[in-house]
Amino acid sequence: MNRYYYDLHIHSTLSPCADDDNTPNNIAGMAKLSGLDIVALTDHNSTKNCPAFFEAAERYGLIPIAGMELTTSEDIHMVCLFSTLEDAMRFGEEVSRRLIKVKNRPEIFGEQLILDGEDNVIGKEEMLLSVATDISVEALPELVGSFGGICYPAHIDRDANGIIAVLGTLPDSPVFNTVELRDREKIDEYTERYGLSDKRIVIDSDAHCLTDMRDGECYFELESPREDPRAVVAELINILR
Repeated sequence: MNRYYYDLHIHSTLSPCADDDNTPNNIAGMAKLSGLDIVALTDHNSTKNCPAFFEAAERYGLIPIAGMELTTSEDIHMVCLFSTLEDAMRFGEEVSRRLIKVKNRPEIFGEQLILDGEDNVIGKEEMLLSVATDISVEALPELVGSFGGICYPAHIDRDANGIIAVLGTLPDSPVFNTVELRDREKIDEYTERYGLSDKRIVIDSDAHCLTDMRDGECYFELESPREDPRAVVAELINILR
């Protein structure tokens, strides 16, 4: 088995609440310095910086995952991860069509920058990405699955936009086999209080600035070798599924 340190929830300059320093190259560089092996880029309701992140990750010898932090119609944040960049980009197009249309106000929310692999600005997202989509938490797993991806509730230990904060509990339907916490010390508390003993718990930073990123502390043990990044990602997606 091979040990891979991970962070599956990081935001770039495309997310309106993220620092402009969170460029794909800076994220990849900080991840390398932090001892991470597998890193997912999960901007709010968009995948448009994933291609640049894949280029940067390759330069730093990281295994990248294309993802998104989607906001459901109930205002619940969900981590969505995909086996391939191509699948993620197709899903991003679908979400763009189903995002509630509110024009971004950069002076309030910040710029939403789209970058290339060298961190050059190649565009700006005009619609505000921190709003909800018309996709319900009930419908999301099937939709993500149709694009070859998986999803699970983000930061269930947060008061804002966590599935427990919004619904009061982890619902029986749809069934999520994986949940995310930000605080590793809350694993026992949340496992007992919300019956998570049969769930896989992942610990992610939800980093919106480079200093939020953590040193490698959580890991997966996978059979796939580092020399085959696609196999590593596919195996990890299947485990989280």
